[in-house]
Amino acid sequence: MERNLAYVEESVVEDEVLLDARERATELGAAPVPASVGALLSMYAQMLGARSVVEVGTGAGVSGLWLLDGMREDGTLTTIDSEPEHQRAAKEAFRTGEIAPARTRLINGRALDVLPRLADGAYDLVFVDASPMEHPLYVEQGVRLLREGGAFILNNALLGGRVPDPTQRDPATQAVRAATRAIAENPELTSVLIPIGDGLLCASRG
Repeated sequence: MERNLAYVEESVVEDEVLLDARERATELGAAPVPASVGALLSMYAQMLGARSVVEVGTGAGVSGLWLLDGMREDGTLTTIDSEPEHQRAAKEAFRTGEIAPARTRLINGRALDVLPRLADGAYDLVFVDASPMEHPLYVEQGVRLLREGGAFILNNALLGGRVPDPTQRDPATQAVRAATRAIAENPELTSVLIPIGDGLLCASRG
C-alpha cells in the first residue's frame, strides 16, 4: 500500500513556480499540500467549471496555484489565512505564476470569523486546509457556501492514520471524526474519503 501511495505522489510533476512556492512554504513552516492533492484540487475545479472558490488556509500559495490552474480564466479565488507572512509568500507565488491580481482575493483573519460574512450558495468549491480541531465548524460553514452541484474538500481527514484507529481518542481525532459524520449524515451531500496526502474528504452538494 505504501508503495502504491508513493507511486501516486511521484506521478505528479510540478513546474518551477509551484516548486518555488513549495520551498517558501517549507521555510515558513506552512506545510503545503502534496502534489497529488494539488492535482486533484485542480481537476475538481476544472470539472466544476469553477468561477468562485474559497480556500481556508492560504499557506504559501501552493494549493491556491493548483486551484487557479483548474479554475476558469475569469474565476476568483478567495483565500483566507490568519498569518500575514503566509499571505505575502502566496502573493509572491501568484505574481511569479503570472496570475492576474483580480483573480485572487486574499483575506487576512480567522477563517471562522470571515466565512459567516460570505454569501450562501455562491461558491463552486470550498477547500479547507486548517486546524483539525475546527473541522466540524468548517463543515457547517463550508456547506452553507456551496451552490447546488458544488464541492467541499477537507484536507487532513486521516490525521496520519489516527482517524480510522478506534483506539485513538484525542480531541483532534474526535473532531475530524465528528466532521466526517456530519458530512455522511447530511442528506444533501454525497461524499467519499480519498486516501492521498493525509486524506481528502470530498463531498458534493446535490
